[in-house]
Amino acid sequence: MLSISLFFVFNAQAQSINRTKFGKGIQVVAEDSSFSFKFGIRFQTLYQGVHTKGTKGWDDRFLIRRARLKFDGYAFTPRLVYKIELGLSNSDIGAGGGGDISQTNNADNIILDAVAKYQLTPTLSLWVGQTKLPGNRERVISSQKLQFVDRSLLNSRINLDRDAGFQLRNEHQVGTVLLREMASISMGEGRDITVNNAGGYDYTGRIEILPLGEFQGDGDYVGGDIAREETPKLALAASYDFNDNASRSRGQLGSFLSEQRDLSTWFVDAMFKYKGFSAMGEYADRKVPNGTPVISYQLDGTVDETFVTGKALNLQAGYLLASNWEMAGRYTTFDPTAVTGIGEQEQYTAGLSKYIVDHSLKVQSDVTLIKEQGRNDRVQFRMQMEIAL
Repeated sequence: MLSISLFFVFNAQAQSINRTKFGKGIQVVAEDSSFSFKFGIRFQTLYQGVHTKGTKGWDDRFLIRRARLKFDGYAFTPRLVYKIELGLSNSDIGAGGGGDISQTNNADNIILDAVAKYQLTPTLSLWVGQTKLPGNRERVISSQKLQFVDRSLLNSRINLDRDAGFQLRNEHQVGTVLLREMASISMGEGRDITVNNAGGYDYTGRIEILPLGEFQGDGDYVGGDIAREETPKLALAASYDFNDNASRSRGQLGSFLSEQRDLSTWFVDAMFKYKGFSAMGEYADRKVPNGTPVISYQLDGTVDETFVTGKALNLQAGYLLASNWEMAGRYTTFDPTAVTGIGEQEQYTAGLSKYIVDHSLKVQSDVTLIKEQGRNDRVQFRMQMEIAL
């Protein structure tokens, strides 16, 4: 796949206009402006070690957390743009013990994004294909542009992931206030499932309000204040998702279960930035509207199969120094529905990052105290390097 992509790119360069810079990929525009094509690569190398209180051991690993190929541009007209993103690492694909392998027989996990976006009017666009749903802010922020080594506990327990379907997105200005409305209908089972739909569809709506105007460089979806906003910027948003007869334990993610349940999820989130300081908060609430999330119990009464439901809160803030070092802190809590048998958890994280070329070349580290019901406290240390060309 990589060799074919590189052949196409460099062969096209001889006949087209090429504009590029570090972190922006190889960009090609046809001489007649009938299409554009951009190719980029990125990967993350991660070291992770965990110490459990009461033990002498240090469990660690070194892995390629993510490895991606990215393609985007426009076709025929600048009003029709496309994006394709492929994941090559075991964690991306869902194999190797670090990811979810339950769907590998029914899905092509290499494909992360394959979406076309058509600008219907100056403010309204239609998206068709597979991409992230308009859910919680932290999930929509690219894994390349996170403030910490990885997303929070809230996101790992309750989020809306990639799904196949269509979305309508509208953006308009009212005075100095920027408003965005988004709606989607998707299959509800996650990335590129190749069997027939097992339940109902997934319906998502999201509203965003930016009362102080637009962030620089789409900074409301970038971790840390890399742009160093000269005036205060604030984004407020709420999302609601209804997954009709969900088949997987976490909606678009998790194990396929033997029965189905309706899942109802609320998200409320906010992002603030000003002169290097940034703060973000999210609250999530997922429930089964009628009945119990538990599917079955073992003979001893422990839960055998269950949907993951409950409430979660994530708060984080950081300050970017003039030297491009950033210090940040994060607090996350997950309060699962009691009947599921999942333990409550709290995490306290301190992060330190060095941005060499914004989020395209950086080194990040964090230390997390993990307090989980029914388990000894753990301390986790992570260090990660990101390279995006």
